[in-house]
Amino acid sequence: MNGDRRQGARPTLEAVAARAGVGRGTVSRVINGSPKVSEKARDAVLLAIKDLGYVPNRAARALVTNRTDTIALVVSESEQRIFDEPFFAGIIRGIGSALSETGLQLILTMAQNRAEHDRLEDYLTGQHVDGVLLTSVHGADTLPERLEAMGVPTVLGGRPVGLTPYSYVDMDNRAGARQAAKYLLGKGRSRIATIAGPQDMGVGVDRLAGYRDALLATGIGERVAYGDFSEASGATAMQELLERHPDLDAVFAASDAMAVGALHVLKERGLSVPGDVALIGFEDSRVALHTEPPLTSVHQPTEAMGRQMVQLLVARINGDPLEQPVVILDTHLVIRASA
Repeated sequence: MNGDRRQGARPTLEAVAARAGVGRGTVSRVINGSPKVSEKARDAVLLAIKDLGYVPNRAARALVTNRTDTIALVVSESEQRIFDEPFFAGIIRGIGSALSETGLQLILTMAQNRAEHDRLEDYLTGQHVDGVLLTSVHGADTLPERLEAMGVPTVLGGRPVGLTPYSYVDMDNRAGARQAAKYLLGKGRSRIATIAGPQDMGVGVDRLAGYRDALLATGIGERVAYGDFSEASGATAMQELLERHPDLDAVFAASDAMAVGALHVLKERGLSVPGDVALIGFEDSRVALHTEPPLTSVHQPTEAMGRQMVQLLVARINGDPLEQPVVILDTHLVIRASA
């Protein structure tokens, strides 16, 4: 066994320097990617690292670079929502796949009320992370502005209401909703309702606007109830719509989860889908394939959204200029039996 790799001993930076025949500072510069090292010295250090099996200490590296190699994902929803609803799983998958190529670590945090947000702000601005991803931002949430003001690189998933962040990734929610409602009109449906999302979120506002765009030119009156994107809220909204508009013949729900809740209520009332009421959701999640009948839905590239968020954030952390700090991803309608 090599004398520099004693049983149970972890190789040190000093050992690498001695093996390479350079100073400790040169080893630090190589590890941290500094260009101020000769090619000969760099090769010697890298060979010594390989020979000794040296693993740089993350905490020590942070002292040198002022970087933690960690980013936070903040979701302003309950733990149950995050782990139950397909949207969040897709976002996290996309973020994870993009991060695997960077060496950055991810911490997932949830904050619903002001006290939780205040505690989280203290942590995020205390040099514990290099940058922050936020999704499911509600209108009253000032965390994005406060992070930017404190110099923490931040990228949002979804356009918030009431502020214009420097960088965010979103779906073309308005166009997707417009396409769904126009499709229902093209099928001869004339009493089309919508279950809209929360109006303190850009996604909720935009999907309702798309529905209204489609109906505007027809003179057909709108039929609107509101949910929070969850299945339970979709069921409650569907009951409300049937009480107010018992003759409705189509429903566009602003999420697949709300569409599933609506579907349960329609079946309980003895209404056939799509015979009596055509039904369209938004997301094209795996759930849409397993409803009875399978759910027509607007496809949104959720994993791509997560990947784009990471790409923008890494560029901001590295100080790279962003040619497109705002990215809008295309949506399209996937037609199945429910409509």
